[in-house]
Amino acid sequence: VLATMSKQLNKVLIANRGEIACRVIRTCNRLGVDTVALFSDADRNAMHVEMADEAYHVGPPPAALSYLNVPLILEAAKSSGADGIHPGYGFLSENEGFAQSCADSGVAFIGPPVKAIQAMGSKSTSKAIMIDANVPVTPGYHGEDQSVERLLDEAKRIKFPVLIKATLGGGGKGMRLVEREEDFVAMLDACKREAMKSFNDDNVLLERFVVQPRHVEF
Repeated sequence: VLATMSKQLNKVLIANRGEIACRVIRTCNRLGVDTVALFSDADRNAMHVEMADEAYHVGPPPAALSYLNVPLILEAAKSSGADGIHPGYGFLSENEGFAQSCADSGVAFIGPPVKAIQAMGSKSTSKAIMIDANVPVTPGYHGEDQSVERLLDEAKRIKFPVLIKATLGGGGKGMRLVEREEDFVAMLDACKREAMKSFNDDNVLLERFVVQPRHVEF
């Protein structure tokens, strides 16, 4: 995507940090595109900051106050003159609201179109699409009722062991394996805290944990 869009972009802001941001910066360098890094207080001296052509401070260490702070990120894009934003993965990469905000601000979002993110960015929505298309899915629960009582009842219905997964995001964050009913509430709380910290959303879904699965590529 970046290689295709580079013909139209002069400067790309990377809305991420660490090795993810470094990889995007290296690719931009090869394509002759200027780069803008973001950093929180904790990342002021990070490698991605040193590698970028410019860098902008976006807040304190917690991601919710910095790398997930959409108004500050868009302001940095405007101040730097960036005409594209690359979200890396995790953080805002699957956030349709952020992709739409980029479009509304006249900045290219380097990633899938908003409608695709709406359909696939949420594991619950994507599972519903698959079910409607009669595609077999792992037994589970992806409903809107997020009360502890409902989730525990659904886990009992699915039967343990179950996986609790954050509805948004990826990278294994916001995911817990629960093998016993008595551990469910504590694991759910931990999963929701991590999901909120990483993706600014603590909705979850449940799936039956498949022991010794086989991965099939099509």
